[in-house]
Amino acid sequence: MDIFDGLTALGGLCLFLFGMQIMAEALQRRAGGRLEGLLRRMTRSRWAGFFTGLAVTAAVQSSSAAMVMVVGFVNSGMLTLRQAVGVIMGTNVGTTVTPWLLSLGGLEGGGVLGRLLRPAGFVPLLSLWGIAAYLAGKGSRRDTGQALLGFAVLMQGMEIMTAAVSGLARAEGFRQLFTAFGSPLLGVLAGAVLTAVIQSSSASVGILQALAASGQVTVGAAIPIVMGQNIGTCVTAMLSSVGASRSARRAALVHLLFNLAGAGIWLGVFWLVKALAAPAILDRAVTLPGVAVIHTAFNLLCTAALFPAAGLLERAVLRLLPGEETPSAEPDPRLLAAPAAALERCRELTLEMADLARDNLRRGIQALTEVHPDSARELRRQEERIDGLEDALGTFLVRLGGRTLTRRDSARAAELLMLMGDLERLGDHAMNLLESGEELRDRKIELPPEDRRQLRVLTEAVEEIADLALAAFRREDAAALGQVEALEQVIDGLRQRLRARRIRETQPGEGAMELSFVWSDVLTDLERAADHCCNIMECVADLSAGNRNLHAAQLAVRQRDPAFDSRVRAYEQKYRI
Repeated sequence: MDIFDGLTALGGLCLFLFGMQIMAEALQRRAGGRLEGLLRRMTRSRWAGFFTGLAVTAAVQSSSAAMVMVVGFVNSGMLTLRQAVGVIMGTNVGTTVTPWLLSLGGLEGGGVLGRLLRPAGFVPLLSLWGIAAYLAGKGSRRDTGQALLGFAVLMQGMEIMTAAVSGLARAEGFRQLFTAFGSPLLGVLAGAVLTAVIQSSSASVGILQALAASGQVTVGAAIPIVMGQNIGTCVTAMLSSVGASRSARRAALVHLLFNLAGAGIWLGVFWLVKALAAPAILDRAVTLPGVAVIHTAFNLLCTAALFPAAGLLERAVLRLLPGEETPSAEPDPRLLAAPAAALERCRELTLEMADLARDNLRRGIQALTEVHPDSARELRRQEERIDGLEDALGTFLVRLGGRTLTRRDSARAAELLMLMGDLERLGDHAMNLLESGEELRDRKIELPPEDRRQLRVLTEAVEEIADLALAAFRREDAAALGQVEALEQVIDGLRQRLRARRIRETQPGEGAMELSFVWSDVLTDLERAADHCCNIMECVADLSAGNRNLHAAQLAVRQRDPAFDSRVRAYEQKYRI
């Protein structure tokens, strides 16, 4: 083997890793968030979590990506540690799919079917299919094309690596290297270091399969290396948990302890068998399918040994990292790797903003008649939280927009940005109402009884429109759109009439003028709060229909609809002054 063989092997490795990366990205987009949703929903029992982790990892072809999702979910409070334990075990078994696909290169036999099953036969066909789907398709079809191209590149890289290392069979240094791996501990260390460096156990197993094609890797050397590869894959999860909540660090630690315990148990068994029986099979050269068999058997045996002890693993982690679970109060950057899950977390935090804004609106309205110091402090504290959430979510969604998103995810991100802006402004108007109430108190200005009655009518209408809009956002249901638009029109009319009446009835004098100024500010804040509630409702309508600006196209039609006029008249009767 000369320098050119080495460069060829390196080039094949680069193609292999690149193909695996673009295939995993395309498969994740192709899922359209269904896998992330599955990961969240199907974790009620440990068995359900196990099979969910297996399915997600097999689908995205990356245990590292699945583990980053799990750490992000736990950090955000979307999964508990108990739910995550089963998922983590399932991700290990899910990685066994890739080695079996890569072992197709070791198939032998003639005939049309035999040739088609070998990479030299199906890679060109996959490439043609993938290019056609990628260039001609859109959305999910384009993602399918990219996944096929990624798999074709991956297999081609594997073939190049295999051909390049075939000369290793004649290299004395290579034979000595694998003689050294006769020590199981060195094999475990080599597998762990290689996987930690490239941060992909599937890629690491693929490299081992390529080396096995040289005929110099024995079964006895391959088994410890595979054990070490499972340990090395924990590096990605451990790194992703740095700076995360205690709960997320626990999830990453469960992954590490599970793989360490599994490797320790079966390494001990392997050592005993080798020392006592010394079976001849350990000295045989391992084949590509043989590596896949070892990898699958080891992961299944680890799960069989440790699944019953999942509760013990959980308790061990709680002892090592004691304290209360503290989910992150802001969107976790780790979720950027799973856009649909990231959007779901953003939606949860936006719902928190909505609850805070609604509560502040209630407190602000109460302050117009009586200011309670405790309520005022809570309103200001909640307003700071709303502002902080808007900043954090806005930055996160902009970063998410830089990723390749599906059309629906892109629309959801845009609508959430608009919703957050309206919720933040709703909170600002609640703050303005509190300040108006404090101004009335400080200047000892009393609202006349008739003004109080009419103000109560207007505030009840504003609270109803807020309840309708925010409930629709929570349910993602646009059925109340007609009600909200009709009520918003009635609130506009109420504000105009109340303002005109105050101007007509204002008497000369400093107190009356001050009351008029404050009254005008209050009416403006209430009317604008209703406007933002209407904007929120329209965003919900656009999002549920999957069509931005749908409400604008239909508004004119609805306003000419007799049913719309009927709603307006009903609200005018209900909120008559």
